[in-house]
Amino acid sequence: FPPAVFPLSCVVQNYSWGKVGLESEVAKLVASGDPLVQIQPDQPYAELWMGTHPRGDALIRDNRIPQKTLGQWIADNPACLGAKVKDAFQGHLPFLFKVLSVNTALSVQAHPNKVGRAPQPSWTPCPWGGHPAPSSSLQELAAKLHAQFPEHYPDANHKPEMAIALTPFEGMCGFRPVEEIVSFLQNVPELRALIGEVAAEQLERSGSDDPRGVSAALRVCFTRLMKSEKKFFVDQLNMLVKRVSQEAAEGKDTSGSNGDLLLRLHSQYPGDIGCFSIYFLNLVRLEPGEAMFLGANEPHAYLHGDCVEIMACSDNTVRAGLTPKFIDVLTLCEMLNYTPAPSSSKIFPAAQSQLDPNVYLYDPPVPDFTIMRIEIPASIKLYLISAMDSASILLVIHGTAVGTSTAAASEMSLQRGSVLFISANESISLHLSSPDGMLLFRACCLL
Repeated sequence: FPPAVFPLSCVVQNYSWGKVGLESEVAKLVASGDPLVQIQPDQPYAELWMGTHPRGDALIRDNRIPQKTLGQWIADNPACLGAKVKDAFQGHLPFLFKVLSVNTALSVQAHPNKVGRAPQPSWTPCPWGGHPAPSSSLQELAAKLHAQFPEHYPDANHKPEMAIALTPFEGMCGFRPVEEIVSFLQNVPELRALIGEVAAEQLERSGSDDPRGVSAALRVCFTRLMKSEKKFFVDQLNMLVKRVSQEAAEGKDTSGSNGDLLLRLHSQYPGDIGCFSIYFLNLVRLEPGEAMFLGANEPHAYLHGDCVEIMACSDNTVRAGLTPKFIDVLTLCEMLNYTPAPSSSKIFPAAQSQLDPNVYLYDPPVPDFTIMRIEIPASIKLYLISAMDSASILLVIHGTAVGTSTAAASEMSLQRGSVLFISANESISLHLSSPDGMLLFRACCLL
């Protein structure tokens, strides 16, 4: 039998928003996992991709295996996915596992949904060109966008994602409670000018007893903001930034204008409409181990910090600000979920496993992925990474061990930054050698 458990060497993406040099958790993990890697002190290390994405297919670090990449190996050995996963996802690994190190904000974005739960094959470019679909229904937005604008929406899949903080992590996610937005409309005249008096009053009058009315009023306000004339919003933004800067310099409290975050985002993306999104979207702060789940059509933007992230296999992102990339305001405003909710509701809870008290499960309401956080205390010297009916990818955040498996060709030394692929129904025994235990994350698909 060929080895079914093996180490991976994973691809780094050097996007400009990433943390630089060894300030980046991505860089630190890569440097620990492979001592031969040279970290460039002035280079951003934004994302580590652990999976089979064509723009970052992981390399197999086992010279007894003829296939060079994980994607090739899975294509030749689809049973490694597990019977259910292989059938449900047409022989593809259904998720992409990542580490992100965010220095400056990512764009305000949302990911389109798709119909039903039957997953599509990932990332295979469709051969057909497209025509505008007559229906404006959101049902098949991902497929429709791909058909109309294949260069901007590369596939017909959906893209839910989940982020788990490794360091204190900040992001914006989902619409704030209406009373918070109304308070900003009353305290930030520049915002009110962009939205207009009629739309602002409509939101102020909308009652909590009529959630559909609230969502409709919120949609009007957000769409008016996002579609405002470029020169007009730049003038308003400059006035706002000048006013808040002066107030801050005088030692005044600028929280009524969300001043700290405004000045930070404006310094990163001057003149960008996304700077106003802080008045609509929740600011979510995660402590290490806390997670946020981003369902389809949920507006969000990561702001700062390091996290592990997992997503369904798709490149589809609809953006509308804080970005130099393609901006599609109309689609974004049409597709968003306009349900207001407090920021505390965006924190996704981990459940301690019934079977193993060292395992915490992050199991979101989509079929594509689940993450396990495995915390092995110092008192345990032998630990079993148990078999499951799904392929999985294991990432070591800290600690050292020697791993043995009947499915591996030889012993594997594991340390911070090590990444292993584990075929379905295979287990690994870890012989721990670190004095303070281990922290691991394991990505899988629990159908």
